[in-house]
Formats: sequence, structure tokens, C-alpha cells
Amino acid sequence: MDAAALASAVVDRVGKQIVLATPLGLGKAPHIVNALFDRAASDATISLRILTALTPEKPRPGSELHRRFVEPLTERLFEGYPDLRYAEALRRNDLPPNIRVSEFFFMPGRWLGVPAAQQQHISANYTHVARYLLRAGVNVLAQLVAPSDRPGDDRLSLSCNPDLTLDLLSARSAGEADFVFAGQVNDDLPFMAGDAAVSRSEFDYMLDSAECRHPLFTFPNEPVSPADATIGLHVARLVPDDGTLQIGIGSIGDAIAQALILRHRHDQEFRDVVGRLGVFAETDAPTETGPFEKGLYGASEMLVGGFLELIRAGVMKREVDGALVRAAFFLGSRSFHRALREMPPEDRDRIAMTAVSAVNELGDDRAKKHDRRAGRFVNNTMMVTLLGAAVSDGLEDGRVVSGVGGQYNFVAEAFELGDARSIIALNATRETGGKVVSNIRWSYGNTTIPRHLRDIVVTEYGIADLYGRTDAEVVAAMLNITDSRFQEELLDAAKQSGKVALDYEIPQARRHNTPERLAEALDISYKAGLLSTFPFGTDFTDEERRLLPALDILKSARGSRFRLAQAALRGARSSPPTTDEAACLDRMGLAHPSGIRERFYRALLRGALAASA
Repeated sequence: MDAAALASAVVDRVGKQIVLATPLGLGKAPHIVNALFDRAASDATISLRILTALTPEKPRPGSELHRRFVEPLTERLFEGYPDLRYAEALRRNDLPPNIRVSEFFFMPGRWLGVPAAQQQHISANYTHVARYLLRAGVNVLAQLVAPSDRPGDDRLSLSCNPDLTLDLLSARSAGEADFVFAGQVNDDLPFMAGDAAVSRSEFDYMLDSAECRHPLFTFPNEPVSPADATIGLHVARLVPDDGTLQIGIGSIGDAIAQALILRHRHDQEFRDVVGRLGVFAETDAPTETGPFEKGLYGASEMLVGGFLELIRAGVMKREVDGALVRAAFFLGSRSFHRALREMPPEDRDRIAMTAVSAVNELGDDRAKKHDRRAGRFVNNTMMVTLLGAAVSDGLEDGRVVSGVGGQYNFVAEAFELGDARSIIALNATRETGGKVVSNIRWSYGNTTIPRHLRDIVVTEYGIADLYGRTDAEVVAAMLNITDSRFQEELLDAAKQSGKVALDYEIPQARRHNTPERLAEALDISYKAGLLSTFPFGTDFTDEERRLLPALDILKSARGSRFRLAQAALRGARSSPPTTDEAACLDRMGLAHPSGIRERFYRALLRGALAASA
């Protein structure tokens, strides 16, 4: 059966009112989803609603230099992955009127300028999504599945996405739902056993043909900035031995794993690094710096590459019912997917993929509460207010950047467990429109985590322990970890609102929170190889790694003609390119520019490369 025939069979069975659920991220069955989309697009009598999240899309170039960087990268990393046609139609604003697409979590920032996507977004805690799907009347579930790599085992694995599927299958088994389950087999997907392995009898239709094989969608490891690395060092001190850990995807997650491994393998060097941070390392929160004798257990909605590195390093070695980590879904880099696939089955079985309800909720399970002792649940955010509320999902004008996901679940879980802590991590600043802005705000018109659930907040400038503190104490603690360029205006806002005494002053020692001072404190650690921009490898080439910070400089300068002119002038006046710089220019097709336009781009890029050196 090919994809088109499968789609016809589904329509014949369920009728022309189709409510299709397909997993977030990697677990989508792209050929099945596309076939159902094509069928509905060609037949206006069919109503198709697609419910999903984290739609994978190949990088979309912006500027000309970005295009020159992205296109070869896309060809190398994403060649063969089938584009999801519903996403293409949404981008073009020509989604057929009989087709609706709703996501409960966006790829961060990707859909801000697409009204149709914004209007159909469903704001939800991850653990509530299965209920929403059932209430929406889901009658088709399509998922990518992995064949077994074990002799005599005929099961299929939900692999990267047992998260909602297991809960939906339980509802169907209990007679609470009636849907068709269609699977698409992919040999590159690692076979995860345990709860994630299900009988073939669960499936109504199966797409298993060479024509529908495709490479897995990948998410290259992001570079870990010095600010990220410092956040990792701060968080690593908050994690007690014999405890429980949750971290997320991205550079801060990698930074935390890097710091935990440094602490475990080289505890004296770890203490030395922390010592060089000086005032940035001061905190009222209990901290530890020794190696992990008993080790950690992982309970995280997302299995990220950092967990595999922590297992290899011997940091994660506390087993619960035979598992080192329990998670609900995964996606990551090529090396991460390959590492899972090539693991000996007995090692892979210690990574338990299961339902999101089993990971993100405690319920009244006393054993689960005991197993998650000393939990440290670390979540990234975009902004935090001076009174401790976190802004993680959207903007104050209502537009959604990503979604709530499981963040609220884990924050609430930390408060439910007596010895757990919720840790919110973020960079103190970001660049937008050519300007540096603070990620610490006095107030904001949207919050994901309310201030009454404030606990620990970490920036590169330190740790703010907010648990049980008064509003005035919270303001003072947050100001201490704010970039000094923004401390005074935030303090003024707090004084005007009567939240701190009019004579309160920020301690002198905390008035030097600058990137320059931070870089100085970390310089020795980078030169000694204790910290790395890509601690767990990368899918980027050497030239691409060199180009990334230069392109970031140009991206931040796009709102300033003066800064762009400065970069171009610097590049035009520079001496002949070094061997490394020449390789970067060649990678961008600017080794031998033709015409004024290409010569300008070459000068611009050379100026940015010089600035990022």
C-alpha cells in the first residue's frame, strides 16, 4: 500500500470529516500526512483538521548572506526529508478553506508573522493535550515508528514520541475514543523498548516501503556562548548528588550538561572556575561542587543529547526500575539520533520512553515522589519580571513564540515535592534591531509562570533564590543578576511602584555585571579547554562554526546602517585574508566576487569575521 492508497482507505473508513493527530517534532508520519493533505486539497467535500506541534521545517534564509550560509547547509543536513505541505501552504497563506491546522507548541519564533498559524494556536499544558485531542474528536492518528532490531521481536516502537500516543491508545482501549491508527516505518528511528514498544495489532494501516523511507529531521547543536556556559556553571552547583534532573534542548541545556560533567570528572578545576567568577558565584541557595558518587536520575519530558553525555560520563547512574532516564519525546542532532540507534539494546533499555502523563505529573504516586527526590527541574525562558514571573511562551501583544509545553507542569511539580527546586534559566540580555535589551523586565503583559511560583532564577550574572521571599527581597535579588546597563532604570520602576524602599541602593559589588567582566573571568577556562562552544560536537563544518558568530553580528546590525557601514569599511580596509578566512569566504561563494554587490558582501563578511575573532 502506498501513501495515496492509505489515505483513500482512511477516508473510506472514517468518512470525510477527518480530525488528524500527528506527534510533535520528529514523530510525524510525513508521507501519510501529505497524502491526507493532498486528498483534502483536491476534494473540497473533505474537512481535514490537523492537530500537532513542533512542525519541522528546513531553515528559511533571510538576508543574502544568510541564504549563502543556509542553502548548502540545508542540502547537506536535510536532503531527502519530505516537506510537510500543510506548513508550506500556511507559509504561502493559501491553506484550502476545508483544511485547518492547529499547533499547541511552535518551533520557537518560526510562526510569529503568520496570522493563520497564530489564530489556530492552542495554548495548553503538555499533559492536557491528549484530553484536548479527544474532545476535538480525533479519528485518525498517524505516527512514524521504528522496527525492532532484536531477533524474533515483531513489535514496533513509538520511539521518539510515545508522549501522547500511549495516552490516546489507552483511551481507545478503554472505549473512550475511536480512531484509526496509521504507522509509517522508518529504519533510521531507534527502537526504544519498554512502554514505547507496541504490538503491530494496535495499527490499522502501515506504510512500509522503500519509496517512503527518508532521513530523520535533525536539529544541529547550537553554539554555547560564554553567557550560556556561565549559566551552566551556576546550575551545576545547585544539583545535589543522589538527586533528579530535568533539562531542555538548546545551548543552555548543553551548557548545564557540560558543567555537570566538569564538576564530576574534574571537581577541583570546577571549583577553580567557580572561584574565578567571584561575586557572580555568590548565592544564598545551597550549592555543591563535588563529584557525583551516587549519581543522578533523569525525569524529563524531553530526552536531549546532554543526557546521553551525562550517562557516558557516569553522572547519571541512579536507576529507578532499571531506567536512568524517563522521557516522553526526543529530537536532536544527527549524532544524537545515531548514538541512540547504535547503542547496545541493553544500554538503550535504560532510557525509558513513556507517556507524557507518566513523566510530567506526579498524581498520588508515592513511589514516583520518592524516586524524584531532590529534583532540580531546569527550564529556559525568554524573560523574567523583577517580581519573579517568567515569560516563556508568547509576547504581550498576544503572538505566540513557542508554547507552554511542560514548563508549568515541572514548576508545579517542584513545589509539590518537598525537596525539589524549580530553576528558571535565561540570558540577562539579547540583541534585537541592533540594540541590546534586558531580558529582566519590571513587568510584562504576558506570563507563563506566575510570580507566586517563583523559586530560583539563574542568569550569567548569578543565582537569585526567590523561594518564600518578600517582594522587596525578590526585587533586590533579581537586580543582582541583571546586566548593569539596565539595573538603575529597573530599580527606579520598582521604587515608583513602592516595591522597594526609596533609599535602597544596589550593592556596589553587583554594579559591574558586564559581558566584558564575565569574559575576563572565563578566559582561563576556555584556554584550558574546560569550556567549549560545542562541548558535544556539531553538524557544522569548521568554516560554518567560524561563520556563525560573524553572521550573528551582522544579524544584530541589520537595524543600523551605521553598524553595517562600519563592518563593510573594516572589511574593505583589512589585509589579505588568512587561510581560515579564505576558507570562510569560499564557503559563502565570495572568494572571487563579481560585481559591486558581491564585493560589498565580501567586505561586510570580512568585517564581521574580524569583529568575531
